[in-house]
Amino acid sequence: MSESYAAAGVDTTQADEGVGALVRVLSTIELDRPSASVLPSGHYASVLRVAPNLGIAFSTDGVGSKLVLAEQADRLETVGIDCIAMNVNDIICVGAEPIAMVDYLAVQQADATALGRIAQGLKIGAQQANIEIPGGELAVIPELIRGHPDPHGFDLCGTAFGTVSLDGVITGADARPGDALIGLPASGPHSNGYTLARHALLEDGTSGGGLPKLDMHDTPAELGGPSVLDALLEPTVIYVRAILDLIHSDVPVHGLAHLTGGGLTNLIRLGHDRLGWSIDTPLPVTPIFGLIAKHGNVPAAEMWEVFNMGCGFVCVVPADRAEDAVETLAKHHPGTAVIGRVTDAGGTVSVPSLGITGDKSGLRDA
Repeated sequence: MSESYAAAGVDTTQADEGVGALVRVLSTIELDRPSASVLPSGHYASVLRVAPNLGIAFSTDGVGSKLVLAEQADRLETVGIDCIAMNVNDIICVGAEPIAMVDYLAVQQADATALGRIAQGLKIGAQQANIEIPGGELAVIPELIRGHPDPHGFDLCGTAFGTVSLDGVITGADARPGDALIGLPASGPHSNGYTLARHALLEDGTSGGGLPKLDMHDTPAELGGPSVLDALLEPTVIYVRAILDLIHSDVPVHGLAHLTGGGLTNLIRLGHDRLGWSIDTPLPVTPIFGLIAKHGNVPAAEMWEVFNMGCGFVCVVPADRAEDAVETLAKHHPGTAVIGRVTDAGGTVSVPSLGITGDKSGLRDA
């Protein structure tokens, strides 16, 4: 468990137990037909068989407490990009091509101007991902939603759908020790860990590091020009076009991982107890993470467990095709590079240069 995250208000161990409680009940659903599910629970997206060799992949997610900052700063035009990204980046992890998303907006009040501004981000994100938004739902629920400030609160979620050939589903089952890990750069925290980030940087009082809290409009030297707000509201990168180009190339793709909440531990979902993941040459760490660690006094292992730390997506390919994969991906995302390798240390992930190691229960100093 991340102790700093828990102190900020998010107990990841409790959350995992909550998910387990949900899964235990939902896995007992009885049908009067054979199940259409292709993958077990716990992958990045679910896949249902709908026709011979045709599956529909789907994923649902939201923007989380990043919305608090957007409300406080009255910057609503980009959070729709985050909503699209968090969904389509999961869909592509099973080799599917996203085709559409439906959105769910729960609001404290139905402000047409604000909703139009939120829609601008949804439009931009949809175009980046090459998907449609054919419908959605608006719920006005002032009894449940409280704004920052009042009465401008809202929550934004979506469910994305894609298609995949059943003989082309990518699960990580083809990954082998010695395979290369290709990292694609992130733009910042994307849409994860914002409760900890806000607690470390912006909430009243002094931080865990004993430093004065920052104003969101401050421009610390560590950020090289942008304000704290600019860095935290940078939209999540959408990796769809790059990953589809890789899938459609002649490079064998053995696994795909979207690094969200849980950081590097997301890789373990591809190999479970069969494989290990060694990050030998991490991508450069985005500056905002150094600021969070310093002001929140957050240990390195916790940072790498909560945040993407500068790498938002990982592709697993044969080592002898790593350069070809990098060339294809870097056309869309400059800075893409080989960051490590698959090992036979089952169920583990590590960053040897930082002395960090762990398993699905979390990361720690070696």
